[in-house]
Amino acid sequence: MERRNIIRASDIEDARVRNPQGEDLGSIKDIMIDTSAGCIAYAALSFGGFMGLGDKLFAIPWEALRYNAADESFVLDISKERLENAPGFDKDNWPTTADREWLTGVYSHYGYTPYWER
Repeated sequence: MERRNIIRASDIEDARVRNPQGEDLGSIKDIMIDTSAGCIAYAALSFGGFMGLGDKLFAIPWEALRYNAADESFVLDISKERLENAPGFDKDNWPTTADREWLTGVYSHYGYTPYWER
C-alpha cells in the first residue's frame, strides 16, 4: 500500500473506505475537529443505505484509518458486522460538541485511547 503522510482536507471528503480485504465499507463524509484540543476528533463515515438514503453516519477515530495513496482510499480494519453495531448518529443530526462521554464510547468500540487521554 502506497502511503503519504500529508493530504488536503478536500481530498478526504467522499474518499472510499475499505477493509483490509478490499471490501467497501462506505465513504468519509467529513472530519470533525475538536478546536479546543486542536486535533481531529473523528471522521464521519457513511455506511449503508441506498443511494445516500437512510444512511447512518459512524464516528471513526482518525487513527483507526490508514490512507492508501495508490487508490486515494482509506483502510479501516473492522468487519462490516462490527461497524453495523458501532456508535453512530443520524446524517441530519450531527453532534455539535466534542461530548467526551459519547466520544469515549466511540474510541472504546474501536479499541483506541481517546485523544484527550494521551
